[in-house]
This record gives sequence, structure tokens and C-alpha cells, in this order.
Amino acid sequence: MTMNATGGRRRPPTIHDVAREAGVSRGTVSRVLNGGHYVSPSSQEAVNAAIRKTGYVVNRHARSLITGRSDSVGFLLTEPQERFFEDPNFNVLLRGCTQALAAHDIPLLLMLAGTPDERRRIMRYITAGHVDGVLLVSSHSGDSVTDELREAGVPLVACGKPIGQASKVSYVAADDRDGARDMVRHLLSLGRRRVGTVTGPLDTPGGVDRLAGYREILAEEGIEADERLIASGDYSRAGGEAAAAQLLDRAPDLDAVFVASDLMAQGVLTTLHRAGRRVPEDVAVGGFDDSPAALTARPALTTVRQPWDRISAEMVRVLLARISGEDPAAVILPTELVIRGSA
Repeated sequence: MTMNATGGRRRPPTIHDVAREAGVSRGTVSRVLNGGHYVSPSSQEAVNAAIRKTGYVVNRHARSLITGRSDSVGFLLTEPQERFFEDPNFNVLLRGCTQALAAHDIPLLLMLAGTPDERRRIMRYITAGHVDGVLLVSSHSGDSVTDELREAGVPLVACGKPIGQASKVSYVAADDRDGARDMVRHLLSLGRRRVGTVTGPLDTPGGVDRLAGYREILAEEGIEADERLIASGDYSRAGGEAAAAQLLDRAPDLDAVFVASDLMAQGVLTTLHRAGRRVPEDVAVGGFDDSPAALTARPALTTVRQPWDRISAEMVRVLLARISGEDPAAVILPTELVIRGSA
């Protein structure tokens, strides 16, 4: 808002100013602002030009009173706050979703709910109607958030296939199992036979499916799975370090490791270096995600690329469809093996 010639505060432009400038009715302007239905191309162009000239900005509060919608979406991460800052995947996904929603002029609200108290507060906020829908990230098996959102009738799209609820909840996921299969097959093609794995949390869909892919390829190649070569991780760098130490202690002859995330793989590399193991000469290491952590690792990680741009764009597309009343949908996107220096 600027000052007028007499020093007073100039009022912001209104929808009436836009209509007058465009030479159309207020109703036509309203239809353009709400999607352009039943508006001729010439009128649409005139209204858009008038909006730019007058500097008109939609009053979201006024619109929400009419439509019953908040015109905003929540990005809900059910992990401890430190994970958001440590794991680069969350930031990449958040940025992609923000950009995809910006094309629809819809703001995205970041919500961190890693403790029971935080979840209760966030759920009260969401179910009070402050957002029109939720992009849910990192949902664990047994987590009540998904059920609570469904019971409250809040449109929802999960990142990753919800364990036990895949038929009830919209979700967008990379093909975790197939990506793991590609990585383990690659490690075996290098002549490695003592291939270990550091799993993700086994109460998450990625953790379950990536371990399943690992087991399947070993079975197909006639290699009996050795439980000493399987260590549990938590998708953190520290978790990768600890899991690698367990593997070296239980199976010192391992010659390759498939790690269920790039961040954990960085921790695995640290442990191998401390143990005097060369990568890839002594132990080949493969990650999963193709996150920034894969490029900053030394050596750079051979990994499985998740199509983060497509995942975020599809999550937004499916959520907007759910908000509009469409049925739940599932989207599974292919992964890609990316070969670098670690294997």
C-alpha cells in the first residue's frame, strides 16, 4: 500500500477496479479468478492485463469465507525436527511441492510433528480447516496420523506406499523394490558375492520394499541370504555408521554393501574408512535416492535415483484432485541406477 498525493494511505485495488479497467462485469472478473470457466479468451486476457496494471491481489480471507476453503496446503513431516535439517531428501521434496503449488497460486505450510504433543497440536490445526489438504511425508507403520486425517475427511496424499492402507489412501512412490533389485544386481555383476545391506526402518514402506528387493535378487542368483549381512538403519548418517560397524563385526569378509539411503551410505563410508577398507577396491558401496549426499560422498556414490521432481509434481496433482472430490489414486514411478565411483 502506497501514499497518495495528499499524504494519506491509498486503498488497495479491488475487484471493482479490475472490472472497470478491463471493461467487463465484476462477475466476469470473479470467474477468471476462480478458474476461468465460461469466460471468453478475450475477456480472460483483458482481466489478466487489468490485474497486472492495477496490482490487484486476491483477498484470500474473503475468498475463504465464500468458498469454505483455506486455499493453502500442509506439508506434514512426522519425523523429529533434526531429521528435516539433516536429510536432504525432505528439502528437495518440499521445494518441488512448493513450486508445483505456486503454479496454482497456493501456499504450502511446513508442519513438523515429530513428538506426540506436536502431532496433537498439528492435528487440531489441520482438522479445524486451516488447510485444504495434506502432503504427508515419512509415515511409519502404526502411526495414527493417517487414520486421524482420513477419519476427519481431510484430503491426503502420502509420499510412499502406506503400509497396510495402500487401498484407502492416495500415494505417490518411487518403485523401491525394483530400484533395490537394480542395485544388488549391479553389485553382483562386479563379481561381489558377500553383499550386505543396511536397511531403512522396517516400519516404513521404503525400508520394507528395499530389503525385499535385496532378498529377491540374491535368491534369483542362487545366493543364500545370510542374516549376518543384514543390519538395520534409520536413514541417518549416524545410523549408517553404526550399522556398518555391525556388519564388519559379524561378517568381516563382506565385499559389497547396498545401503537403503545415501545419507546412511555416507556413514557406511566413514566406518569403512576407519576400518582401513578401500572403496570400491575392498568393499563396493551402493546407496539409494541420488540426493545431494550422493555427490558430496567420497568417493561419489553409485546410487538409485528417485525422480523427486516427478514425485513432488504428482503428489500435488493427486492432492488437488482429491480436494476437488476425486477418488484416491496411486502413482508408482520408476527409478534409475546411477553409476559413480563407489561401485
